[in-house]
Formats: sequence, C-alpha cells, structure tokens
Amino acid sequence: MFENVALSFQSVWAHKIRSFLTMLGVIIGIASIITIVSTIKGTNEQIKQNLIGSGVNAVVISLYRDDYEYDMQYEAAPEGVRPVSAQDVAALRDLDNVTGVSVFHKRGYAENVWYRNTQYSGAVYGVDENYFSVYGLTVKRGRGFTEADYSGFRKVVIVADSVCGSLFGGDDPIGRTIEINGEPFTVVGVAAEKKAFTPVINSMDDYYTYMQTDGGRLYLPDAAWPVVYRFDEPQCVAVGAAGTDDMTAVGKQAAEYLSDALVTAEDFSYRSQDLLEQAKQLQELSSSTNRQLIWIAGISLIVGGIGVMNIMLVTVSERTREIGLKKAIGAKKNRILRQFLTEAAVLTSLGGVIGVITGIILAKALSVLMQTPSAVSVPAIIVSVAFSTVIGVVFGLIPAIKAANLNPIEALRRE
Repeated sequence: MFENVALSFQSVWAHKIRSFLTMLGVIIGIASIITIVSTIKGTNEQIKQNLIGSGVNAVVISLYRDDYEYDMQYEAAPEGVRPVSAQDVAALRDLDNVTGVSVFHKRGYAENVWYRNTQYSGAVYGVDENYFSVYGLTVKRGRGFTEADYSGFRKVVIVADSVCGSLFGGDDPIGRTIEINGEPFTVVGVAAEKKAFTPVINSMDDYYTYMQTDGGRLYLPDAAWPVVYRFDEPQCVAVGAAGTDDMTAVGKQAAEYLSDALVTAEDFSYRSQDLLEQAKQLQELSSSTNRQLIWIAGISLIVGGIGVMNIMLVTVSERTREIGLKKAIGAKKNRILRQFLTEAAVLTSLGGVIGVITGIILAKALSVLMQTPSAVSVPAIIVSVAFSTVIGVVFGLIPAIKAANLNPIEALRRE
C-alpha cells in the first residue's frame, strides 16, 4: 500500500502541469463547496447571535393575554394573575438545565424620566438581586445594588453605558439624580453588557424581530418599583439555561410552571420567548437556498472526476510496457488494479486538500470584502477530502481495470 502511494506521488511529480490541470476540476468543486458551507455556517451563527445575543443563554418568560404580550405600561394589573413568590423562584431553579432565575418588572418606553432638562426615552427595569448575573451584565463604574438597597427600599438606579452620552452629556453620571415619575433616584453605577453585538437588519421584519429598545436601559431595585409604578404587578421572569441548545426546553418548562402556579384567569398565560426556534427557522430558510448552490458546485466535481478518468486512461496507454513487464514477472491483476486506483485516489485527494485550502482563503476574503460572516466547518472539510478520494476511486476504476486486464505478451510487444 505504502509503495503504491509513493509511486503515485512520483508519477504526479513527474507530470506536474498535467497533474495540476487534471486536479483543477476537483480543486474548483471542493473550493466552491467549502466557501459556500463556510458562508452558510457564518450566516447561521450570525442569525443565532442576532436573536439570542453573545454567550447569554437567558430565556424571557412574559405574561400574555390571548396571543398578545400583556403591556403593564398601558393596561391595569390583571385580575387572576398573582406575583411571583420566593417559593416559585425556588421551584424554577429546580427545573432541569436551569442555571439561574431572575424576576423583574419592565417598562419598554419610559414617558416621564428626566435628568435636568433632558428626557430619557428608553426602557426602565425593576430587577432583583439575580438579574445581572443571569444576563451576564457587569458594572463598569460605581457599584451594583446591595442588600441594603433592597431591604431599605432605596431610590437608586444603575444606568446602561449607552445612556451616559445621550442623557448626561459630558457629566459623570455617578451621584447624579434622575427623576422618575417625579421621584428622585440617585445613579450609583454604570452597567455594560458582557458582550455587544450588532444585528444585521435587512428588512422591517428583521428590525421588529431583533431590536427591542432604542434608548438603552435604566435598572432600579425591584423593591423601589412600587414607589414610581404599581404594587403587586405581575412580573417577567428570566431563566438562565445551561447551554444555548437547552433554551427552548427550559423556557417551555418555566412557562408551563408559571401558567399553572400563578394564573387562574382563562385568557392569560405565561409564554417563553423562543428565540432559538426563531433562529432555527431563519437558518433553515437561509440554508435551503444555499443547498442548491452546493449541488451546482458539486457538478464540477463530476467534471473533475471525468478528467481524472481521462488522464488515467492516457497513463495506462503510456505505461503499457511497464504493466506488461510487471505481469510477466508475476504481478497479479489485483496488484496492478490497486496501483492505478491508488494513483487516481492520490491525485484527487491532493486536489481535495488544495481545494479545501483555497476554499478557506476565499471564504475569509469574501468575509472581509463583503462584510459577511463566515465560519470554517471542520465536518465539511473532512467530507470534502473523503469525497474527492471516492471520486478518484470511482472514476479511476475503469482505467485500473483496463490496466489489470492487459495481456502481458501484447503489452510487451507494444511500442
């Protein structure tokens, strides 16, 4: 076997230009497939990142009435839905693959929040002690909320980093006073997300799918929420999942528990934001189109295989006397067959390896030039090289059989 491989490399090296031209169809086919697959994988990762975020596996469960999320900003607190208790939080923590639970209030668009003469138009959240850890948020300046803030119902606020420039201008926000519905709140910290990402917006549907708030966020201790809003409001729940792939199941379990435990009104229920399922649907839509491109690129592999068969037939004709001599001194048909099959396989495998390298380079170049994401797929590389080897064996079979069946006497007589 090793001898056949060595002889194959010698033959390829002896006819470098001819071998390269023979491999060209395989190289183009493999490079095209690797480029397309890398682009598909990168796009799919971008879709998942756009919807879910970067490294934060938090599922939000919100209260719905019929098919619409119940908006506490414009509607009264509903009857037949009780607030989440400490016992409920403990029960949610015991669910499979749950790493953390946070209970919070929210106003998606605050209407009466001011700093001096500047109005704030972003979201306001009333959060518990676990919110920052579940969402992977960090306090980059000042401090976070303390136990005394919650037990003492202190009117303090943490602002998102994106708010500082628009709301405070050049002022240091720490220690400044913000008025929320006429109540003064002191800024004690500035929060920064664990990782930032920019969604790819191609349509209005993408905008409404990806974008949740425009003006940043303000965070209050949930103990101080009734000071500016309402008592006994139903809350939203954020549940941390062990992994991204666990988000759907975790969200479904948590929503079912909350609906059973908290809701007695018929038209209300808790539902999870199944972002992972949305990502999968968008990925399937993207991939279905690109699969057609892969099949088209695969045609060049067949063309390359035909080229390999053609050149191997020429090789058999050129080496007829060599084959006759080997058979005359006792070489069996199987040995001759294996030699030429190995040569064809080595030829296409080399083409496959060169095609993979070319495909990776093209994918990276397109990613930079067109500002599109790409990600190298290791399974695609392995399958591509293996498939190119199979192409060599399949299309090299006819020339190999022809060589193995040569009559040694006639082969030795041939000029």
